[in-house]
Amino acid sequence: MNSNRFACYGLLLGNRCSWTLTLLCVMLASASTGHAATPDPQGSSDEGAPHDVVIYGGTSAAITAAIQAARMGQSVVVVSPDKHLGGLTTSGLGWTDVGAVESIGGLSREFYHRVWRYYRQPEVWKWQRAEAYRAQYGHARGSASVVDDKTETMWAFEPHVAEAVFEDWLKEFKVDVVRNAWLDREKGVVKQGDRIVSIRTLDGRAFAGRMFLDATYEGDLMAAAGVSYHVGREANRIYGEKWNGVQVGTLHHLHHFGVLNKPISPYKSPGDPTSGLLPYVSAKPPGTRGEGDRRVQAYCFRMCLTDDPANRVPFPKPEGYNPDNYELLRRILDAGWNDAFRKFDKLPNRKTDTNNNGPFSTDFIGMNYDYPEASYQRRREIIEEHKRYQQGLMYFLANDPRVPEAVRKEASRWGLAKDEFSDNGHWPHQLYIREARRMVGRYVMTEHDCFNKRATPNPVGLASYTVDSHNVQRYVTPEGHVQNEGDIGVRVPEPYEIAYGSIIPKPGECSNLLVPVCVSSSHTAFGSVRMEPVFMILGQSAATVAALCNEQGVDVQSLDYDTLRYRLLKDGQRLGRRVRKPND
Repeated sequence: MNSNRFACYGLLLGNRCSWTLTLLCVMLASASTGHAATPDPQGSSDEGAPHDVVIYGGTSAAITAAIQAARMGQSVVVVSPDKHLGGLTTSGLGWTDVGAVESIGGLSREFYHRVWRYYRQPEVWKWQRAEAYRAQYGHARGSASVVDDKTETMWAFEPHVAEAVFEDWLKEFKVDVVRNAWLDREKGVVKQGDRIVSIRTLDGRAFAGRMFLDATYEGDLMAAAGVSYHVGREANRIYGEKWNGVQVGTLHHLHHFGVLNKPISPYKSPGDPTSGLLPYVSAKPPGTRGEGDRRVQAYCFRMCLTDDPANRVPFPKPEGYNPDNYELLRRILDAGWNDAFRKFDKLPNRKTDTNNNGPFSTDFIGMNYDYPEASYQRRREIIEEHKRYQQGLMYFLANDPRVPEAVRKEASRWGLAKDEFSDNGHWPHQLYIREARRMVGRYVMTEHDCFNKRATPNPVGLASYTVDSHNVQRYVTPEGHVQNEGDIGVRVPEPYEIAYGSIIPKPGECSNLLVPVCVSSSHTAFGSVRMEPVFMILGQSAATVAALCNEQGVDVQSLDYDTLRYRLLKDGQRLGRRVRKPND
């Protein structure tokens, strides 16, 4: 390390180093590493120059945050570990978890308007007539319509369409994007006191800034910055909740073995514990109802499938495929379960957003517990394990002679969409990280907020989706049968408010960081907040906070809420149970 770097780090450790001098030091330190800046081929980022707002992550929240920051005149850069931007919104989750449409405003709603506008073009309907799709699926589903011409929004879309909308939007606002840039989680966050002054990626690039946003599903920047967080389910007693912790005995939705007309044995030789357990069944006791644990709800890929022969790729046989891994599914099918294709939700152009459904499906239950805190290498292994499991599942359904013929015939009608994810074997780029770290911030959202049992302070957005958790574990009951645990689905009575305090750290931990995805919330509340439209809402609100803090020279914990509220409402956000104008 040369003398310039020693001198600069000494200044960085001082408590009274000026902001200008601090940035100069970071820039000199970056220059001395010998790593040249490598601009993104689709952007023009200069990693050495300080930005008003630095956003880490490539999710939908990152994009709306970047757009909002640019609209407010801030210099902004998106530092994304991903090549493809948009997170789950561009990676298969095209059947939007809307909730109440009236709760979605601002840039989030504009995204769905841009999707609607895209599908007004006749030439984009390559595999299906627009009129046919609208006639079949443009009807109300709950409180939302798939296609709503009255409000000019569309809530179902193909993955490549969502990605094109996001990319065009970023180009429109000339947002700098740096891709394949992975945060150095051990040494890559430089702080002066409680402020981040720069972040560094594994390839040595440094990004200095005044305000930072962690817009990842994992909360890596938040954790590396020393901000408090939680992984897993809290005990009900922690926040006085009902639906947190272990939920043995709760059988919501249809994702459990209670939907069958007979119990299923978890043992290789049915009824014989000495024969050993079938794959993916835990030998550990499930725990006591209401007690906390470190387990995480299941992940899966949201597959984009098609039944159009001209655009269909048969399900691939994954490396290491073993049909015995799906013996439990075979027993479920033999028990008469015939709902394997329920969640093939239809997207335009004869495609689907295919999600988990039933007691054994695309959710890889219990195989992701170490993901939130895992190294990048271990995460890649977990992602690959999920891919092999899910590809093997679909290959099994379509090809195994032990699968009932009717099921095999139906499964064989479907395949991967040839015109989606073409650089990844037509497989989604992003694993559905339903939950990882959750910040413990200035305010913790709980089910009391979701059910409107208490007044939520200083809202920055609304949410309205069901309190929803996928299964967390698959275990053996005292009677010797197999059962799933952790799946809950409890409707919220109306749209509810998300607190400003839930997207900022506690005072003293970090004064220039906002967290719009891994928000401060209990496991229960996060089950409702964690929807893509809400992440976009919170991304916009977080960027608004960052811009106002920069303009006023204050920390994120000190911004005047009335000033924030006025600007959010002016920009179309919806902050109460009725739509309010800025001067209300």
